[in-house]
Amino acid sequence: MAVLDVLKAGNPILKQVAEPVTFVNKKIRNLLVDMAETMYKTDGCGLAAPQIGVSRRIIVLDDGNGLLELINPVIVHKEGTQIGLEGCLSVPGYYGDVVRFNKVVVHAINKHNKKVVIRAEGFLARILQHEIDHLDGILFIEKATDLKNVVQNNVD
Repeated sequence: MAVLDVLKAGNPILKQVAEPVTFVNKKIRNLLVDMAETMYKTDGCGLAAPQIGVSRRIIVLDDGNGLLELINPVIVHKEGTQIGLEGCLSVPGYYGDVVRFNKVVVHAINKHNKKVVIRAEGFLARILQHEIDHLDGILFIEKATDLKNVVQNNVD
């Protein structure tokens, strides 16, 4: 288990479409453990593999109801809209409002190569869309309105 470095905006891996995983093996399961540990240690609620330099379609997230580990997630249904404040571990100090679908259905596989279906709304739906965007090379700052930098520079 290890806390991994999170890539920052400007790194070309974050702009690439990630490759699908063909089979979940021990290496992928170990990566999921490291990704979850990294997400929790950096106070994130989601993390995509490209953010730690691995261009694969893998995400981990926790909306406060427990860890979800999803491989090859695909949004198959979406409805409604919501607007909410987002930030990102790869874009530290920046926040902005992003329009997202309020409800989504996501198909994926889990760490045991079993198909899973996630029906989500509200905050969980927002996290899923944000992390799946990472797998498609999209950062939230490309969708955000009212983007603000909350990092204060102390000048003596």
